[in-house]
Formats: sequence, structure tokens, C-alpha cells
Amino acid sequence: MSLPTSSVQLYTLVDEFRADPARSLDRLAAIGLRHVEAFDFVSRPAEIRAALDASGLTAPTGHAPLLSTELWTPHGSIPTPEPEAVLAAAATLGLSTVIDPFVEPARWATVDGVAEIADRLNAVADLAAGYGLTVGYHNHAQEFLIDIDGASALEYVVAHTDERVAVELDLFWALTGGQDVPALVQRLGSRLLAVHVKDGFVPAENPFAPDVDRAVTRHLDQRRPGEGEVPLVEAMRATDAVRWAVIEYDQSPGDVFDDIAASHAFLLENGLAA
Repeated sequence: MSLPTSSVQLYTLVDEFRADPARSLDRLAAIGLRHVEAFDFVSRPAEIRAALDASGLTAPTGHAPLLSTELWTPHGSIPTPEPEAVLAAAATLGLSTVIDPFVEPARWATVDGVAEIADRLNAVADLAAGYGLTVGYHNHAQEFLIDIDGASALEYVVAHTDERVAVELDLFWALTGGQDVPALVQRLGSRLLAVHVKDGFVPAENPFAPDVDRAVTRHLDQRRPGEGEVPLVEAMRATDAVRWAVIEYDQSPGDVFDDIAASHAFLLENGLAA
């Protein structure tokens, strides 16, 4: 069985990266990482590409909105560029797969809304092919609020999209959504390109459910891998399809670079990534 390759989502160190991209990437390289997952790259792909090249790093995957005109973040919604602009920037940066990081919970609340998400992913996969790219989707917890034909809305989308559309499963958010995470990983099978390796204690309520205050997402109880309740080892051993084990903290519990180093060590010591 081939092991996934470790990476890190740059949102984890968003403040440090915006302040000093070169130094941040050099510190990731010093930890032993060779790959990152890009974030907020559309307005400056050449600049980020140059910083990656200088640090000896690559960004095979990246997060950018493809399905929405606004992107929600814990600190407020922001307007989004057109998919063509996202894909052109991704090609400049050297990405292989652009992953949409968030679709509003209201669009996951009905069968018609979920079907529309699947249709749009298929359309954007066709568009991305013209840039030599593939696309994927990254979950939070709203994708598990309803079931359709006995399966979660996320799995409905997987069943109704082309094989080219990949899934990046955030293990912490899947648990927050009430999932048996290793079983979900196994069911997703070959469609699972990447996982977000993230631990902690999930909120008492799904923060993306109707009438729940999303402010809790600014104060998550996240921990280093192995210190929370997410079954990371079991989940990552449930399939051999995953190519990228992507370290991420929505809120790092301590020094962000020390926490990233701890996550990287956890993956290597448990034989979960190379």
C-alpha cells in the first residue's frame, strides 16, 4: 500500500504567510515538508510561485472558490473571482487540483440544492480540463445535515459527479457532522484524493446547522493529532486511495510552526504519510 504524501494547508499559518511568505515557507521546508496546499492565491500566483520555488516547495493542490459568488470565512464573507480567473491563477502556480473549500449550508439543505452543486462541479471539471487541471470539493459539516436516498448529501454529490471530481475529506469536520469517519473514508474509496489531518473536540452542535451561531468556528477546541477525539489513525488506514495528507488547523492551539511540526511527526511516526 502506498502512503499519502504530507502537505500543509497555508490557511493554518495565514497571518504568518501574509506577513512574510518567504520566511514562512522556509520554516515549513525546515520542518521537512516538501508540499503545501495553496490558499488565497488568485490575486498573486506568480509571487507565490516564486516564493515556493525559492523554498524548494510545490503546491499540488489549492483552495479557491469555484461554485459561489461569495466565500464565507470565520471572519466574514468575501467576493470571489470568476472560475476562469481561479483556474488561470492555479495553472500559473503549478497546481494540479483546485479544491472548492466551502459552499453555503443553505445550498446543502434541499435535494435540488445538492443536485445543483453536483451539476456545477461537473461543469467546472469540464472547464478546468481546458487548463490542464482537475477539481475537487472540501467539506465542512453542512454536507451531512440531510440524507438523500439513505446517504449523506456529500455522498450524493460524489455519486452524481464525474470521476474527475475529487474529494478532500476534512476528518474533523466530518466528525462534527456526526459521521463514522473511518466508514465514510472507506465508502468514498477511490474518489478520495486528500484528507485534512485535524484533531480536537467537536462543538456540541453542528455550527452550520440552521439557527446555530457560526461564531463557534472562531473558538474551536483543536488539538495536535492524537490529543483529541478524531479517529485519525483508523480513518487514514481505511483506504489506500489518499494521495495527500494535508495538515491543517483552523485555530492552532500553540505556536503554529511547532503545531505543524507535531502533526508532521504524528503522520510519520504512525506510518500514515511519507
